[in-house]
Formats: sequence, C-alpha cells, structure tokens
Amino acid sequence: MATPLSDTSLSPLKTIAVVGLGTMGTGITEVLAKAGRTVVGIDVSEAATAQAVAALESSTARSVERERLTEQERAELLARVRTSTDLRAAADADLVIEVAPESYEIKHQIFRDLDGIVRPETILATGTNALSVTRLAADSARPERVLGLHFFNPAPAMKLVEVVSSVLTAPQAVTAVTDLAVELGKEPVAVGDRPGFVADGLLFGYLNQAAAMYEAKYASREDIDAAMRLGCGLPMGPLALLDLIGVDTARTVLDAMYAESRDRLHAPAPILKQLSEAGLTGRKSGRGFYTYEAPGSSTVVRDALTPLEGAQLAQGRTVRSVGVAGSGTMASGIAEVFAKAGYKVVLAARSEEKAQIAKARIGKSLARSVDKGRMTAEAAARTLELITPAGSYDAFADVDLAVEAIAEDLEVKQQLFGTLDKVCKPGAVLATTTSSLPVVACARATSRPQDVIGMHFFNPAPAMKLVEVVRTVLTADDVHATVREVCANIRKHAVDCGDRAGFIVNALLFPYLNNAIKMVEEHYATLDDIDAAMKLGGGYPMGPFELLDVVGLDVSLAIEKVLHREFRDPGLAPAPLLEHLVAAGCLGRKTGRGFREYARR
Repeated sequence: MATPLSDTSLSPLKTIAVVGLGTMGTGITEVLAKAGRTVVGIDVSEAATAQAVAALESSTARSVERERLTEQERAELLARVRTSTDLRAAADADLVIEVAPESYEIKHQIFRDLDGIVRPETILATGTNALSVTRLAADSARPERVLGLHFFNPAPAMKLVEVVSSVLTAPQAVTAVTDLAVELGKEPVAVGDRPGFVADGLLFGYLNQAAAMYEAKYASREDIDAAMRLGCGLPMGPLALLDLIGVDTARTVLDAMYAESRDRLHAPAPILKQLSEAGLTGRKSGRGFYTYEAPGSSTVVRDALTPLEGAQLAQGRTVRSVGVAGSGTMASGIAEVFAKAGYKVVLAARSEEKAQIAKARIGKSLARSVDKGRMTAEAAARTLELITPAGSYDAFADVDLAVEAIAEDLEVKQQLFGTLDKVCKPGAVLATTTSSLPVVACARATSRPQDVIGMHFFNPAPAMKLVEVVRTVLTADDVHATVREVCANIRKHAVDCGDRAGFIVNALLFPYLNNAIKMVEEHYATLDDIDAAMKLGGGYPMGPFELLDVVGLDVSLAIEKVLHREFRDPGLAPAPLLEHLVAAGCLGRKTGRGFREYARR
C-alpha cells in the first residue's frame, strides 16, 4: 500500500542516487555533486562505473585548469560521489534519478526493485524523453512519488530541465524536484506526460521531416543542414543533429510519439529504420547520415555522397547588370546586396517616388554600416551610385538578371513576369524571390520558361547568408549555373531545391511552429515555457512564439495554408488558434499584439 503524502513528509533532497552511468547519467552526477549533493552512481556494469569516475575526474580537472574550481573544491566534489553496481546502494537516497536505456522492460524492473529498497518518502524520477511516465508510475508501489526529470545533453552545460507530472504525481514531489533544479542552476519547465514532452516533442517532428525530405532526394544532406543553420540560425542542421542524438534513439522517440498522436508527421521516416537496422546510428557508430573519422568522433569525412568541391556546372551566362522589381524592405535589401558586390542595379517600382524612397532606405542602411565600421564612407557612396531608381519596368531592357521582389500574390507576380517577358532582352535570367508560391507558375506566364528560376533570399537580405535556388522542371542548366555563380559573387550560400511549397526552410520550419501552437491550444504548456524549452533545450535563437510574432501571424498562416494545400497532410492543417488571431487582427509585433502584447512605439 502506498504511503500517503503530507506536506511535511518530503525530506530535503540531499542524497541522490543516479541509476545508469552513461553519458547522461555521468553528466547529471557531475551537476549534482557540483551543487553540494551526495551522489550515489549506480550501474550494472563495473566498466560503466569506472568510466563515469574517470570522466568526472577529467572534467573536474579541466574546470581547475580553467579556474572554475580550486583543487580543494575538486577534491571535495569527487569525495561526494561514490559508485556501485548494486541497486541497494540507493537505500538512503532522498531522490533516485533513473537514466537507464529507453526500454519499458528495463525501467519497470528498476522501479519495481527500487520499491523494495528505498524509503517510502523517497522520490523516484525517470529521465526518459520518450516513454510514458504514467505507465512507469502505475506499476510502482508509490505512484504519487514518481515523476519525470528530463535533463538535456550535455547535462552540465544545458540549462533546461523538464519536470514531468503524471495524473498520479503528488504536487509536493513536483515542488521538491523543481526547487532542486533551480538550486542546480537549471531552468525547470513544468510539463504533462506525453512522448517527447515539449522540447523533444517539437524537435523530433522537425528532424523526422528533414529525414523524409532527404530520403525523397529533394535536397542533399549538406544543403538541408546548411539551409536550417543559415536560414534559421540553428546551431546544427537536422541531419547532423540526428547523427549526434543517435538515429536509433530518434526512431524510438518518434515511434512513441506516433503511437500516441497518430500524426503522420511523427511516423518515423523509413530511412531511420533502414539506418538503425544497418547499425548506422550516427556519430557513436562512425556513420549515419554522414560518415565520421571514427566511432564517437565529431569529425565528418568524405564519402560517396560528399559533393565535389569546385565541381563544374554548365557554363553560366554573363551577368553585369541586375534589375530588382519592388520597393519594399526585401527589394531594397536585395538591391543593396547586388550593389555592394559591384553590380549595376536598376531598382524599379510602380512609381518613381516609390523607387526613390527605396533607394533612400538603402542609403540609410549603408550609413549604418559606415557608423559601425563595416565599410568606408567612400565605399558606401560608390555602392549607392551603382543603384538607379526607375518608375517603370521598361528600365529593365538591358539587364542580364531581373529579380522580382513584390507582393506574395501569384496573380500579381504572373502579371509582372508577363511584363518582364516583353521588356527584358533575350537571354536575360528572370528570378522570383517567392517563399511559398510555385516558381513554375511564374515561368508559364512567360514565353521563355527555361529562363525562369527561384532565388529565395531571407530577410534582412544584407545580413542573411542563405539563398534557396529553386529549379523548376523547365529551368535550363545554364540558368541554374548562372544563379549559382551570382550567389557566390554576392557572398551568399546557395542551396539547391526543387519547386515545391516551402522549399527547404519553410517546409521544415512552419510545421514545427504550427505544432507549438497546438501545444498551447491543448493547454499542454504555456507560451513562455515552450519558448524557454526550445531556446534552452534546442539551441534555437528564438522561441516559436517569439518568431511567429516577428514573422507576422498573417504571413505564417498563408505559408501554413500553402503547405497544407500542397502536401494534403492533415497534420499540416493550420492550428485554429492561429486562424482566430489573424481574424482578430492580432498579427504580431507589427500590430502590437500577436501571441503576446507589445508596447506601441
């Protein structure tokens, strides 16, 4: 019979047992010992306990070298840790943190054995990121004392800890481990029990889609990873991250998520199963999506899939002058990029006045660069002189490349391409900067669809390094080669992809954002907790709701609708909350209110 909880029954969490001394268990042990806790590290393998002690000695020695610890503090820290291969060593623990392999059978056996070893008031925490805490708790003699405590790897460095409650968990137990997490210098986030919790629940759906995108041969592994690093500011690309996490681990998490959600976005991509069953599990095996110098190494080495450096594309066309159509922020940013690279630029808008305003905006941007010491006043003046404003697209008669950066409306773009077809000289390359519309639809509005390609710049264009180069089934090889050469000349990183909704970045980014909104709709977690989880646990520069408010909820909804219409996947249907906010005029920072409220300037 379970011991009833009272407010006074919780002991201070001073002695803590860590069961499972792999990388995560060893990291958690170090965090606890540094915070003054007595730690009992337990593993069935003597080799694992010895390796954990050696890792602790090594990491603390580095801390002394870096003057983060004194020799005496190091000695005291190591003295607070003892190891054992017998689970009975946890008998005096106030808290047991289990970080054994992700298997119900293994974890159930540990919890059953602990029931006969620890005191009735001892809290039992599982470090799972994929399995049901409720299911583990239900078979325990004290389910009210069982919860989830999900650290992130590497535990000493990562600030996020997800505190996972089941319907059986006592509030006092949650409070005790939450307080402990704060004392450890971590930022705890309270979440309910579902596979993946917040951070992994959002992260693994995105990783799965990236694996499926690669499997479909839509883009190369290098281009998918570069697109997400440069387009979203992520510390790692999704395929490299899958290799770091472990392809087999990712498959296990996704299997658990799909079993609960039945969302096709969580159904593991077949390539994850194929790699896992072949033993190609990522860095730990020396090969996954990439090939590594040795098992456990982070150094990527060439393999049969590595693109050849300096591989010759078709001979490109000569580009000396560029026309940029539009007068908004994107158009002026693109014009600035080309002018900085020494191209003559014609900046054309629907009126001379709009074009002049756009050029003035570029002048202010260049002046800021001068103020920050990024360029000289003379270089800024030369750059501005290369830009000629025009009130008519007739000014594009002699340009070698015309780049459209007008409203994201297919009819409007098609009309413009019809005009460019008439105005631009034979052999001129015609490019659209669309982020979500079919490039081929713009191409078909001309009599020369072979000359049309997508060049998707990211905002702000002068700062963002990425350009998605979008070939249609009609784009000529030399047009593709021309745009790749131009991207190199303007110092942008070009990635190749086909002509389908969202290209690489938006196709992976917006389903993730949509799933974050669904978490809030379902009252699973708060905006603040989700944003904190993704920044602290996933290394994202912005949380999903911060990003949605910056991008604009109307823009986000439009992209979601395009993705849903093209792929016809129910999981991509825009979250109703997003539709309601847009209908109410709450569009994000630009209106002063989106998911959050902002002070009006």
